[in-house]
Amino acid sequence: MTDQEAAALGAEALAEVKAGHVVGLGTGQAATAFIHALGKAVKAGLAVTGVPTSEASASLARTLGIPLVTEPLALDVAVDGADEVDPRLDLIKGYGGALVREKVVAAAARRFIVLVGGEKLVPALGTRGRLPVEVVPFALPFCHRRLGELGYPAAVRAKGSVPFVTDNGNLILDCAVGSISDPASLDATLRAIPGVVGTGLFVGMAHAVLVWDGGRARTLTRD
Repeated sequence: MTDQEAAALGAEALAEVKAGHVVGLGTGQAATAFIHALGKAVKAGLAVTGVPTSEASASLARTLGIPLVTEPLALDVAVDGADEVDPRLDLIKGYGGALVREKVVAAAARRFIVLVGGEKLVPALGTRGRLPVEVVPFALPFCHRRLGELGYPAAVRAKGSVPFVTDNGNLILDCAVGSISDPASLDATLRAIPGVVGTGLFVGMAHAVLVWDGGRARTLTRD
């Protein structure tokens, strides 16, 4: 998805936002485009409050004049991107490294709206072969071994020559996966490993997915 297409989707998502709303602000290309669109609306007089899912999104929102709160409780709507979307609107997220805060914000929102290009639609989660798992640093060796034993060999995500560190101070293990037949069961299995903070599996959370496909936006809704 190009930046121009992401901007078009971000503008479409503004229809979900009303005056007085508390809005979850995602992380990544599509979410950044939405934050820019929301910033323009705020500058034009729309009164909202944002809840950022990352320090990067918080910094951008402040630059654009969007008032923020940093402790999510109850949100009207959250808007974010995704790395994979299956036909049930279940998701894999976390390629950008903000999966845990993104999941908290999505869970706190009355409506969770996902913005993607058509290339992110997959027949089954795991199609792209990668599932992020956030772990506390102390547990890294143990989690790495346990994931491998379960059949999900993992690599520590790096940023340059050093491990990537999340905004929560944790590390990410990128697990090699194939087609995931039961995402909810796998999510529960992985989260049961001591030291795992969260996974990139977002099951049953998205209320609608806005897809840029064939030069236009279309909306997919959960059955």
